[in-house]
Amino acid sequence: MASSVDALVPGGKATPGPPLGPALGPLGVNIKEVIDLINEKTKDFNGMQVPVKVIVADNKSVTVEVGTPPTASLLMKEAGIQKGSGKPNAEKVGNITVQQAAKVARMKKDDILSYDLKAAIKEVTGTGVSVGVTVEGMDVRDFQKAIDAGQFDDVLANEEW
Repeated sequence: MASSVDALVPGGKATPGPPLGPALGPLGVNIKEVIDLINEKTKDFNGMQVPVKVIVADNKSVTVEVGTPPTASLLMKEAGIQKGSGKPNAEKVGNITVQQAAKVARMKKDDILSYDLKAAIKEVTGTGVSVGVTVEGMDVRDFQKAIDAGQFDDVLANEEW
């Protein structure tokens, strides 16, 4: 029967120390190879906590599944801030562009419910309300109304989904 280990690791900087090393040791796999594989798969999330699941089959083959960091973390990274606002309704701490919002939406594509880019952008920017991040200098609610009105259609025409 396969065994699995779930952990939250720093993107691209996992180490054989806790939480991974002690959990992988009893499973009889090469810990260094597993850590190198995790670091390779999570390098794009440098500086963020990334959920990973290491599945070890009976024949000692290893599969690593990488989740995506929370939407709030991705938005804060794009905005260049370390933490969200303590008073998000009154105090805005960062701003992102519509292209950055599209980038976050693509990163979260497998985890969100939206079927098109506009809806996905609205879904991920909604998190900006609680973090204190604006989009294109607008409050998130106003930005979402502008998206619905087609104000950013020309910019989004060049974005992949």
